[in-house]
This record gives sequence, C-alpha cells and structure tokens, in this order.
Amino acid sequence: MDGYLGIIVIVAIVAILAVGGLWLLFRPKAKDLPPAPPAPPEPKAPVVEEPLKGGLGEEDGGTTTTLPPPPIEELIKAPEIEVPPPSAGRMIRLRSRLARSQNVLGRGLLELLSRDRLDDDVWDEIEETLITADVGVAPTRAMVEELRTKVKVLGSRTPDEVRRLLREELLTQVAPDLDRTLHTRPHGERPAVVLVVGVNGTGKTTTSGKLARVLVGDGGKVVLGAADTFRAAATDQLQTWGDRVGAGVVRGPEGGDPASVAFDAVAKGIEDKADTVIIDTAGRLHTKTGLMDELGKVKRVIEKKATVDEVLLVLDATTGQNGMRQAQVFAEVVNVTGIALTKLDGTAKGGIVISVQRELGVPVKLVGLGEGPDDLAPFDPEVFVDALIGD
Repeated sequence: MDGYLGIIVIVAIVAILAVGGLWLLFRPKAKDLPPAPPAPPEPKAPVVEEPLKGGLGEEDGGTTTTLPPPPIEELIKAPEIEVPPPSAGRMIRLRSRLARSQNVLGRGLLELLSRDRLDDDVWDEIEETLITADVGVAPTRAMVEELRTKVKVLGSRTPDEVRRLLREELLTQVAPDLDRTLHTRPHGERPAVVLVVGVNGTGKTTTSGKLARVLVGDGGKVVLGAADTFRAAATDQLQTWGDRVGAGVVRGPEGGDPASVAFDAVAKGIEDKADTVIIDTAGRLHTKTGLMDELGKVKRVIEKKATVDEVLLVLDATTGQNGMRQAQVFAEVVNVTGIALTKLDGTAKGGIVISVQRELGVPVKLVGLGEGPDDLAPFDPEVFVDALIGD
C-alpha cells in the first residue's frame, strides 16, 4: 500500500512539472501584448522670477533669476541728433544751383551788351530782360540809364570789359553795403528773439526750422516757438525740425493763443539759457487790421520777457511781383528787419533781390537755394552776382 501511494505522488509531481514546462514553452511573447498606456506627465512647478541679486545661479548657491523687461522709454528709439554744417561758405557751395536758374538775367544781358552796335532797339531788349527778371520798373530804368552812360564813356568794349561793367552795375543794385548781420546773439541772460513772419505757402515754417539748423551748426543753442497754432501741420513740422538738431520746441493747443505760445517759448529760452528763440507766426493775411492786431499782440507779449531782435519776412522768390505786394503789407504792419528769400534756385528770377530791397528798404539776409535741410544760406551779394553772370 505504501509503495502504491509513493508511485502516485511521483506521477503527480511529474505531471505538474510537465504542465509547467509546456506553459513556459508556449506562453505569449511581449511583442504580442498591447502597449501599456503612457504615464501622465508630471506637473511642473511654476517658475518664480525674482530680481537679480548678486548675479548668482543655482550652481553658485544662489537662485535662478530673470532680468525685468526694459522700460517702455527705452523701447522707443529717440531721434538721432544731427550736426549741421556751419553757415560760413554755404552760399559758395550752393552757387551752382543758383547759376542754373539765372541764365536769362546774367547771360542774356551779357549777350546784349556784347553786340557791336547798341542802338535803341538793343537797349529796349536790355530793359525788357531786366523787367522780365523781376528787377522792377524803377530799378530797371536806373540800371539802363547807368549802363548807357558807361558804355558811351567806355567806347569799344571787349568781352572782359562788358562782363566787368555788368558785374559792377548789378553789384551796385544789390547794395553790398547794407548791413546783413543776423542778430541772434543773447543779451546777458536773455536770448535773442527772431520773429518769423509771412503768408502761408512761402516756406515760413521750413525757413524757421532751417534757420535753427544754421544757428546750431554755428554752435548756438536754439528754442523754437510754434506760434502758428491755426495749422496743426505747421506745429508738427516745426517739432520735427527741432528734434533733428536737438532744439527745444514749445507748442500750444490747436487754435490756441499765438501770443501765449510765444511768451512760453521765450520763458523756456531764458530757463534753458538758449542763445536764440525763433518764433514761427501764423501766416493768415485776411485783412491788414487783423494781421496788425495779431502780430502786434505777439510782439508786445514777447517784449515782457525779452527784446525782439529780428523780424524776418519770408518771401517766395517765384511769386515775383505778387510777393512784393505781400511784402509791402507786412512792412506796414511790423518793423521788418530782414528778408529770407526762398526758392531762389527754382523758376525765380534773380532780379527779385534788387526790387524787394529797393521797395522795402531792408536787406535780404537769407536765401533758400534748394529743398535740402542745409540749403538755407546767409546772403552774399558778390557770390550772388557772380552766379548771375557766370564764369
């Protein structure tokens, strides 16, 4: 009996081992099993930005830091300040632009005066040439009379003699002895004040900005007053000119009181220790009475703070005799001390220099000879006449 039980136990053990072996042999492989689902991502702790302290990171025993963003003022790039060239020699550099547009006056006269026989018909042509060049009737007659006398005395004329004769006469008419000094130097602690007047469209605001460049180029400190409050575009334009050369700009609300802006500009000029304050005034020319009241008020208010040293009348040289009529109205309203003649390089006739000085009795002090920012130059009579008659 015991032997029979032993056999049964042995058989059972063998059977169990056989089944286990078969399971190991035929079990499913790992690649046949479906993939395990991915583990959910571990949540990340929020990064706390702290001010930079000592520049230490984790490896240095400090904390991870992030620099704060720059202030909004640094993101807005300030306009680059330009350094304009000095005023000395500007007109000489711009002489070729002037000469190109003045052939009718200078070279036309040279051709007529060089003819073998100067009869009445030729003198009529000379007179017509001068009037066409905007010299004006009275100056033309004076020039023709003087030239006829000199030609009779001279007798025969070589080309060089004709050129010298014409140069002398033109220079006499341009009046080289007039004081063309631009009064822009301060008086002790008070800046010089330049009042810029003229009708809209003559280049008045542009001339104010270009004049600021001339003065900055000569080493001066300038404040601009945008007293043409009736044209927002004029105020913005003047601001742009000021920003380019680092000149302060005082402006007021659109339609505001021009005298108030002028007063504030002079006050800022005193506070900033500026050399010159340039006031760009409104150019409306509805009635002489309205113009007189407005400009008179501006000047009176300025004089509570400082002296008005210059009243510059801006004229567009291409308007010819129309510009002369405008000039006469302004001359009756304010004490004009000098003329800024713009667009003299375009279709303008050079004779306007002669006629405007003769009619108003004040000198041309500045001329605009192009569209560039540095094309405003102090007027030089000799350079001007030489450009008229050519080399």
